[in-house]
Amino acid sequence: MPNPGVLTGNLATWQPGNYYPHVPRILVTNDDGIYSEGLRKLAAALRDLGEVTIVAPDREQSAASHALTLNRPLRMLQLEEREWIVDGTPSDCVNLAVLKLMKSNRPDIIVSGINFGPNLGDDVTYSGTISAAFEGALLNIPSIAFSSLIGEHFSFERCADVARELARWMLGQPPNPEIILNVNFPVSEFQGVRVTRLGKRIYSEGIIERLDPRGRKYYWIGGEEPIWHPGEGTDFAAVQDGYVSITPLHLDLTHHQSISRLQMLEEILGHVAKRS
Repeated sequence: MPNPGVLTGNLATWQPGNYYPHVPRILVTNDDGIYSEGLRKLAAALRDLGEVTIVAPDREQSAASHALTLNRPLRMLQLEEREWIVDGTPSDCVNLAVLKLMKSNRPDIIVSGINFGPNLGDDVTYSGTISAAFEGALLNIPSIAFSSLIGEHFSFERCADVARELARWMLGQPPNPEIILNVNFPVSEFQGVRVTRLGKRIYSEGIIERLDPRGRKYYWIGGEEPIWHPGEGTDFAAVQDGYVSITPLHLDLTHHQSISRLQMLEEILGHVAKRS
């Protein structure tokens, strides 16, 4: 893997209108719900760049992953000008925003977060925050997901300031919706920015069993703090060292290196498949 570097370039030189012929349209969503402080701080910061529309879940949807609601109707309620609440998942919110509310004037960028807690390494597969950005990619819209570690000296405002400048930079680039950016903020004072790869989590969580007042068993998944494999250049290493981590992600889950190795199965199993 190439060594990750500090993101370079003067983000402050771009102004709305430099690339787009109109004021940029920015869709903001999350998985912590419409009343999350992280969502509010992010939306407020992004208003410096363009027209912000908020479409977010009516309640916390952490670990909702890329779920879509298909077994019941969805309801959407307008709270304020360009602000809607949805009784669904983050991916539902993006779909309703892009395909219904903003159908005639699609967003130029989708921004998800700021999540209350990190989305590092393997945990990106569970994250509703990141899945909202992936839904944007599927709809051919450049997207960014923002998350932050939580602890002493934590500040959403500080995260939102960096988020605004990254969005400013992305709006100044030719659109590339195939790649989403997964951004994680450290708790401590930011030392800079690192472009990283996903780290590897050691899954030590168990299932917690309890009894309700009637003596019936119920279960909680997880409960222990995550442990990570140390690895230079990973998102986890970056935030541990006080850097903002930016990890480029894409939806192609193909392990391309295995295709040639597994092509023997075409011959080994081909006759079985023909008989079936």
